[in-house]
Amino acid sequence: MNAKRWIAIGIVAALLVVSGITKIASTLLASDDENEMSLVDSLMATDSGVAEVVMEEGNPDKRIAVLSIDGAIQDTGSSDSLLGGSEGYNHTSFMDQLEQIREDDSVSGVLLNVNSPGGGVVESAEIRDKILQIKKEKKLPVYVSFGSMAASGGYYVSAPADKIFASPETLTGSIGVIMQGYDFSELMKKVGISDNTIKSGKYKDIMSSTRPMTAEEKAIMQSMIDDSYSQFVKVVAEGRHMTDAEVRKIADGRIYDGRQAKANGLIDAFGYEEQALDALKKEQDLKGAQVFEYDSSGGSLASLFSSSVSQIVGQKSEAHQAVQLMNMMEAPRLMYLYGK
Repeated sequence: MNAKRWIAIGIVAALLVVSGITKIASTLLASDDENEMSLVDSLMATDSGVAEVVMEEGNPDKRIAVLSIDGAIQDTGSSDSLLGGSEGYNHTSFMDQLEQIREDDSVSGVLLNVNSPGGGVVESAEIRDKILQIKKEKKLPVYVSFGSMAASGGYYVSAPADKIFASPETLTGSIGVIMQGYDFSELMKKVGISDNTIKSGKYKDIMSSTRPMTAEEKAIMQSMIDDSYSQFVKVVAEGRHMTDAEVRKIADGRIYDGRQAKANGLIDAFGYEEQALDALKKEQDLKGAQVFEYDSSGGSLASLFSSSVSQIVGQKSEAHQAVQLMNMMEAPRLMYLYGK
């Protein structure tokens, strides 16, 4: 191993020791008030989903929360850790932010920035349902600003918004469902690889990459796709006040630029985050409101250590590359996704 690796290992070992001592000290020094966080806990905190950063000063009793979805909407099961922060979209953290908004009576409006090609069917539905819950329980206005792309699942989660802004060049739409897999059976024959699969039922290995799908199997999977597609159409119809037929007419999976999306009724106006925020303030009587966002890194000592380790070992380590490879080889799943 080179010097950088040895240094990284040394830092990791030191962090583990410090973390263990910290937890012991925190337990011994904890007060009767369970909600009071000790200084040591604050410094070493790794779960900072509710930490806030004020973007614009204003009325603290009438606030606007700014949220962001940047990247594929997937729950990878990862979260911020002592040895490395999360990269890109973090589903657990984002859902925590939505729940914090639901519980915070000082929040009077929400601006959601979306820059995503979409993602998982379940994750997209979970976000949309939470947004609807917030709107129903708290009567909060939700405005959305699209980035360069807000396609498929990115549009699905935005559909309940009171108003959607996008650039004329934004790529959006892609209303539909996709499930992909690969058939390596012919290649396996050429290189002399055979498959030995023992299964409890004839459909247990449906969409296996070691054999072609049968017509019956394709029909089974198509029925699942059709169900999820119908749900997507319903979500758009309800959110955009369109009929089912109107949505299906434009929901053939194609993407639209911002101009086409506006003509089709998928967005309300042209603009960026700044214009969306100004409109939210003006139209929802929120002038003078404090504007803030949630800081998922939290600025804790743990995040500082994480940054140092990342700089030493590099973000794209062998382990990280291995995880990416495994994700690419995962079992086929239903996706509200444009591209792959």
